[in-house]
Amino acid sequence: MVAELSQEEISRYARHLTIPEIGIEGQGRLKAAAVLVVGIGGLGSAISLYLAAAGVGRIGLVDNDMVESSNLQRQVIHDTPHLGQPKVVSARQRMLSINPGIQVDTYQEALSYQNAVRIANDYTIIMDGTDNLPSRYLINDLCVLTNKTYIYGSVFRFEGQVGIFDARRGPCYRCVFPEPPLTGAIPSGIQTGVFCTVPGTIGTIQATEALKYIIGIGSPMIGKLLLYNALEMDFQEVHLDKNPNCKVCSTKPEITQLLDYEKLYGRTNVEEFDQNK
Repeated sequence: MVAELSQEEISRYARHLTIPEIGIEGQGRLKAAAVLVVGIGGLGSAISLYLAAAGVGRIGLVDNDMVESSNLQRQVIHDTPHLGQPKVVSARQRMLSINPGIQVDTYQEALSYQNAVRIANDYTIIMDGTDNLPSRYLINDLCVLTNKTYIYGSVFRFEGQVGIFDARRGPCYRCVFPEPPLTGAIPSGIQTGVFCTVPGTIGTIQATEALKYIIGIGSPMIGKLLLYNALEMDFQEVHLDKNPNCKVCSTKPEITQLLDYEKLYGRTNVEEFDQNK
């Protein structure tokens, strides 16, 4: 779908319109797109800012946390005057100050197996700005079962990962990580910390992949996992294969509906290797 641009939008997105690979049609695709960002922390800050600036027409924000002072070291969409306010409210105000011509929907609730289908219904791409394993499996299974694209990112100290999981064109997250590690095997982000610019780097790459995917240019990172090390300023790419026996995206799946991921994988006991919150 391609939306028509106004004269103000033609002026605003002039630097995009002069790029042959984008032009009026590509920018129109961005305007017609609907993207959901789950988690408005370190990753979600960079993702949301660039999706807004780029002119993605409809952006949904999902987060039930409030802005805290410890967030501001890396969550650059928030600021000191918004301390104590909901992150989705803080983020929406900043995004609309950058681009008042977009629609920003807010969902001040944690994504769960009970509300995920309702919240994600109108969006075609789901951006992962979360900080725990249950959320990652929930987003993956939701995308597989509802034919959406999952753009994954995570950070840990000086390192980060990015990939696109789209079971229609390649592996899903469960193809690569069938089950979470044992409880306690991965330390929490609070214990390990995260270098302030790493979420910005990874989130910006996630946003880049989303914009490319929407416009239909370049090579999307489907079937690839990008590994980033800020200390060495090193990028490595790992090829990922589809698992023919995957529990959710194979021809004979075991998982045919969303599960109670919090109960199964214990958010408070098994945390992802990052701290985006």
